[in-house]
Amino acid sequence: MADTDAQLAPPTARKNLLQTLEIDMRMLGMLAAFIILCVGFNMVTGGRFLTPRNIFNLSIQTVSVAIMATGMVFIIVTRHIDLSVGAVLATCSAVMAMVQTSILPDMLGLGLGHPLIPWITIIVGMLVGTLIGAFHGFMIGYLMIPAFIVTLGGLLVWRNVAWYLTDGKTIGPLDTGFSKFGGINGTLGETGSWIVAAIAVVATLYGIWASRRNKIKHEMDVKPVWAEAVLAAVASGAIIGFVAIVNAYEIPTRRLQRMFERRGEVMPEGYTEAYGIPFSVLLLVAIVIIMTIIAKRTRFGRYIFAAGGNPDAAELSGINTRWLTVKIFGLMGLLCAISAVVASARLTNHSNDIGTLDELRVIAAAVIGGTALSGGFGTIYGAILGALVMQSLQSGMAMVGVDAPMQNIVVGSVLVLAVLIDTIYRKRAGAT
Repeated sequence: MADTDAQLAPPTARKNLLQTLEIDMRMLGMLAAFIILCVGFNMVTGGRFLTPRNIFNLSIQTVSVAIMATGMVFIIVTRHIDLSVGAVLATCSAVMAMVQTSILPDMLGLGLGHPLIPWITIIVGMLVGTLIGAFHGFMIGYLMIPAFIVTLGGLLVWRNVAWYLTDGKTIGPLDTGFSKFGGINGTLGETGSWIVAAIAVVATLYGIWASRRNKIKHEMDVKPVWAEAVLAAVASGAIIGFVAIVNAYEIPTRRLQRMFERRGEVMPEGYTEAYGIPFSVLLLVAIVIIMTIIAKRTRFGRYIFAAGGNPDAAELSGINTRWLTVKIFGLMGLLCAISAVVASARLTNHSNDIGTLDELRVIAAAVIGGTALSGGFGTIYGAILGALVMQSLQSGMAMVGVDAPMQNIVVGSVLVLAVLIDTIYRKRAGAT
């Protein structure tokens, strides 16, 4: 009898290396494409693309779009779309610029440089963004107007609301404390960056260990120890490598001299100082962690993916999909406001064209990152990688000398190609 059962039992499939490591093949393919893209641009530009300076600039240029892309994942997962994110960003930026340059000085007597200016400004901007997003969600969820129409209207409305708020003028310079959230004006420095790197490595190792222990506790399958060690080494190496690169980008001598002069000091002969990790990148990391926890560990996140996978079944199971829509779009508005902080702080002013075409970039980042337009599937880390691919593509083309119209043609083509590849991939995955 035992021999018969053994003969009838299906053979155990042998796992290859990637299956053992439980690596998402689609993400691996996109990561490989990103590496090829970077290496290719580095060769074409004579080694200028992969310099510490360009990687530092690439990281701070990616942050604004990446922050909004994390929210766009939730929007697309629930089978909606948001075409207004760039316009909402512009309105939030205009409001925050007016708050710190006009409203606070006139009403409260708080001039630029006051320590409360950045925080009051950011809170007001976040409130405005959340209200705009929730209003969109209300029209979509309760008035049953298609998200495409609501947000297309929002694109036109909020872009021009921003224009009227500022009378079409560029507002600046912005508060120096506020500008630190933009990147180059606010960094940790070399020592602070290495401290953060050490904390991040320890947290990564602890997370891998805790996840393995939790799986064992609940009698779930776990990866071999060597596989866990490989993943831990790769993650730790990526963290240390990034910090080493940004620490290799030194502050120009003239800028250092001005910094010392403002403090009434004389810069020592041969003194050098590195930028380190930008505050905006730390903000992005914090948002990625929070959004990942929301997606995987909260009821709200489970409801989002349930509603996206099967809206009718989700509603029949007791999920208030209308209120869920309001919350998702409110969250998207909040993220647009945070992106507005980063974008305007990086420019140190508010300009009328801020956020222009960010709708394309944000949606493309989410889709290239693997978020299914049919709903029900998407990852936060995929959207971040998609944003990196988009920004690398644009930065590389700019360095090569490709003009702006051709850059947009290439970006649009890449978006269509990414959707095609995703469609083919899912059909094959469903067939197997």
